[in-house]
Amino acid sequence: MKRASPNASVPASIVRRRGAAPEHVRDLLAAEEPMEIRLREGGAPAERLVVTMRTPGDDEDLAVGLLFGEGVIRSIDEVVSVERPSDPRIDPELARNVVVVTLTKDPARAARTPRRATVMGSACGVCGRTTIEEVVGLGARCREGARSAGNAAAGVTIDPSVLTALPEKLRERQDGFAATGGLHAAGLFEADGLLLVAREDVGRHNATDKVIGALLRSRRPVPPLLLVSGRLGFEIAQKAALAGIQVVAAISAPTSLAVDLADEAGITLIGFLRGETFNVYTHPGRIG
Repeated sequence: MKRASPNASVPASIVRRRGAAPEHVRDLLAAEEPMEIRLREGGAPAERLVVTMRTPGDDEDLAVGLLFGEGVIRSIDEVVSVERPSDPRIDPELARNVVVVTLTKDPARAARTPRRATVMGSACGVCGRTTIEEVVGLGARCREGARSAGNAAAGVTIDPSVLTALPEKLRERQDGFAATGGLHAAGLFEADGLLLVAREDVGRHNATDKVIGALLRSRRPVPPLLLVSGRLGFEIAQKAALAGIQVVAAISAPTSLAVDLADEAGITLIGFLRGETFNVYTHPGRIG
């Protein structure tokens, strides 16, 4: 499930210093652009839900994953279509940064659709929330979702040698990072280490939304293992819990709230997965 992201980098002219001599060279920057998600139910006009900063590419996956991670949709069956605006009067440059998601009608959806600030930064998955109560409620929903997921992989066991091989497998799919050094990645794996889907983005939570969105859109069973580059915060743990993922690993450190949530949701949480070493913070019984 590898898909190219041709707009993941932007060329730039820079001055590079090696020792005392400056050198004018061309370089590549990690792309970051706004994306507007609009929701439409039935024949009603599409309404803006949120503008989120992201790396262009796999926008449809990002939109579906974000809606699922926020609890706006509970199943891919609620999604009728994911497309760009069809109005020919819309400027093409604007249209490429807008995704319209048409959903089935659901009177209860409005009550669970989050109130967002106008723009979400690419560095945070919950910073657009307007109240602390919304964040607390989000944690409660993902704990409930994890307990009721009924995932067939609930009794999975992961061999340590499989875990330590995952970072290199994910790195092989990080073309954007190789070019810019500025993109995060997320990957979903089977218990034997098979990489099913990988996505990159300037935001680690966006990369997670993209892989979960891609999985939902493919209608494949949920694999047991998620690996993310960088830090593992609350937003990553809650997205994994809602999706029914059993093991979440990170190259870097987890946060205290991520560990608390993983413990309550029954997720095995792993940090500092580097070389032959890693730390298991919750539910170590899944590591063989």
